Amino acid sequence: MSRPDQLALIALVYVMGTAIALARGVAFDPTEAIAGLLALLPVAASVHYANEYADYFADYLAVRTPFSGGSGALQRTGLPREIALRAAVGTALAGIGFALVCLVHGYPPPALYLLLGIAVFGWAYSVGPALAWRGLGELDNAALGGIALPAYGFAVQAGTVTPAVVLVSIPFCALVFVNLLDTTWVDREADGAVGKRTLATRWPAARLRALYLLGVAVWLASVLLLWGRLLPDPVVLANLLAAPLVAWGAWWYTRRRSPFPSVAAMVLAALSGTVAWLWVAY
Repeated sequence: MSRPDQLALIALVYVMGTAIALARGVAFDPTEAIAGLLALLPVAASVHYANEYADYFADYLAVRTPFSGGSGALQRTGLPREIALRAAVGTALAGIGFALVCLVHGYPPPALYLLLGIAVFGWAYSVGPALAWRGLGELDNAALGGIALPAYGFAVQAGTVTPAVVLVSIPFCALVFVNLLDTTWVDREADGAVGKRTLATRWPAARLRALYLLGVAVWLASVLLLWGRLLPDPVVLANLLAAPLVAWGAWWYTRRRSPFPSVAAMVLAALSGTVAWLWVAY
């Protein structure tokens, strides 16, 4: 249920935020980097457990792919969904509790605030206001994974969050958004059957494709506008490496039942972007 592959991607984006801080002249603190990651991973797992709990019935109906339809762990084992809720509460408390303890050893308060925000809005995606059920989940998750997460990695090292780290995260945020459009499209029948009103269940395919293209336009425009200002050449090149996959995803979206191109574009951008920021730093 913790979705280890997604936790690995979260750790990668955290490292990308760390690399942005180093590229902007912040001295690397390995102890803080490890502490920040150890606080983040339980909170991220907590968000996944909350989603497994909330999507229990939809996941029974979903056509599962490696990228959508939930983990299927509860459905395969027959265990009660309350296990997911208990795990969500326990890991959230563990991660935030660890961060609070680390405050006395130099863990920066801005990082704690971001971690709390990730927990609150990550849970809000599935439970509470259940933003995913109101057509707002895609924006919520894109902001969390595309901006808040690298900003958290930055804040752990820099002790603050600057407008620059938010701006340089916009291209990746746009790719996270189109990835979410693609993954929710695959789940639209199952989600619609249980009343989960994602954009994919609310909008016709033509409008969704237009929104996908808008997300692609934001990605490309932000890369070009920030080039030479906040985005150095290696980071621009790293972003453009994903262009063939982005184009494939734009054509593929709503026409096939797999979000693979969009997922691959997002993962490639995270990996190449991290390497590029580290290259700039060192």
